[in-house]
Amino acid sequence: MDKLIIYQIFTRLFGNQTTTNKWNGTYAENGVGKFNDINNAALQSIRQFGVSHIWYTGVIEHATQTDYSAYGIQPDDPAVVKGKAGSPYAIKDYYDVDPDLAENVPNRMAEFEALVQRTHAHGMKVLIDFIPNHVARQYKSDARPAGVTDLGQDDDMSVGFAPDNNFYYLPGQTFSPPTPQSGVSASPVGMGWVEYPAKVTGSGSITATPDGNDWYETIKLNYGVNIFDGRCHFDPIPATWHQMLDILLFWSEKGVDGFRCDMAHLIPVEFWKWAIRQTRQRYPSLIFIAEIYDPGLYRSFIFDGGFDYLYDKVGLYDAVRRLMEGHGSCYELTRVWQQESGDFGQHMLRFLENHDEHRVASRFFANNPWAAVPAMTLSATMHTGPLLIYFGQEVGVRAEGAAGFSGDDGRTTIFDYWGVTEWQNWLSDGRFDGAGLTDEQRQLRAFYQQLNYLVSGSDAIQNGYFYDLQYVNDNGQSAGYDAHQVYSYLRYTDRQKLLIVCNFSQHSTYYATINIPTQAFDAMGLNATQPLQLTDIFLVNSTIETVGQTGVPVVLPPWSVRVLEIKS
Repeated sequence: MDKLIIYQIFTRLFGNQTTTNKWNGTYAENGVGKFNDINNAALQSIRQFGVSHIWYTGVIEHATQTDYSAYGIQPDDPAVVKGKAGSPYAIKDYYDVDPDLAENVPNRMAEFEALVQRTHAHGMKVLIDFIPNHVARQYKSDARPAGVTDLGQDDDMSVGFAPDNNFYYLPGQTFSPPTPQSGVSASPVGMGWVEYPAKVTGSGSITATPDGNDWYETIKLNYGVNIFDGRCHFDPIPATWHQMLDILLFWSEKGVDGFRCDMAHLIPVEFWKWAIRQTRQRYPSLIFIAEIYDPGLYRSFIFDGGFDYLYDKVGLYDAVRRLMEGHGSCYELTRVWQQESGDFGQHMLRFLENHDEHRVASRFFANNPWAAVPAMTLSATMHTGPLLIYFGQEVGVRAEGAAGFSGDDGRTTIFDYWGVTEWQNWLSDGRFDGAGLTDEQRQLRAFYQQLNYLVSGSDAIQNGYFYDLQYVNDNGQSAGYDAHQVYSYLRYTDRQKLLIVCNFSQHSTYYATINIPTQAFDAMGLNATQPLQLTDIFLVNSTIETVGQTGVPVVLPPWSVRVLEIKS
């Protein structure tokens, strides 16, 4: 079944109950969530919420301004760490977990392994990030298994590119970081650290002086593509391929069930084809999800590269977001499935929030969490592929104010130590019972839980065909139907037939009769001339009786949906 319900936890923030929230605050001042905070009560509440998979974000050790040198962990120069806590995508040791997340730092890996076991015991699978494109400027693996060659250890640094080098170099140049943010020291932490020769930045910027908006805290890994002339060197297999495969196998052995692969489209599809096949020879049920922003690569990454699922950011997310903000059109939704991903929709991961995107409730997005009702319903039910919910989305987290390196931008910080205020209302001193939620937050969370239950309990949504009804309702064919703001479609199997109608308008109520063509009735095995009974199985307790060929009368208040089960 492709209809996974994935819940993304930003591990550092999830269990943090500290409410200080000092700008640019330290670990000691602002606190940090731990693996152990994700206790049985938390996991039970997530499972009851309807989740099948948890994506633990920020697990692998990354660069940080917090000093763990007492535990044998090399400190990082603050000039190449974004925020006090640091970016979880500036990997410092692929074979270790973030010490911030451990109650007992020397026991940190065992604490992660226990979390994996707890999650499995509650009937859910575990996903983590695999970050293959770039690592922290001061990458050094202290925890790598015996016999593993560290990244860069055998590189020829006298040349810009060599097929078996792990990094790209700028011979004769010294790396110079951008001017640090206010309050951050640019001096090395007692190490006299200098990067010479400079390495190419993780974004691919071929410069020794990246600017402050670049991924200057990272360096790009070399998969055998000469970025200086564009030529590929994949035979023999480059060293980086073997090292990355070892890392995937290492975490798979820990019991991880799948990987969300960061910026996967920046890595050659040839590597993915090789690595995913090799990994699955030992762990056949592993899931691979690609963060990808180039629709031109979708087919090759699925059918050649071997990915199970791809981000549907550039297609469905962007189209739905424009609708939520009041300047889009439902015609874009038809374009997505017709021209972009309709024939492999089961491989597209749909979402409205994640750690990279604005919170729906923020003033940078919809400014109201209820705008998600039609958008999330459509994202979850349009095709058979998985959906993603970001922790706190279900209680309307707004991500207001600047936390430190992360400015006031409507995103929950991934760089700083912080307490997520609205989410802390759910924590309830580790009971995870929502005792502190407002009535509106409870209602919002109930919507998301009902949606999860709808998805997991519906044969038509999990397994059914999709039929777009826009073409028989637009251009005045259905009185009162605004095809820019209203979207209708069928999902059906032999066992269940659904009519789903979404109103994206914030202000308008529509009184429309949804036309269903004879061809659709034929496809569903129904007689268009016979009486039908349509019962709303989602948010509205109502039943409609009609004859198929005369259409289905509906009333659509602002930001509303109807999920009608059709029976003859």
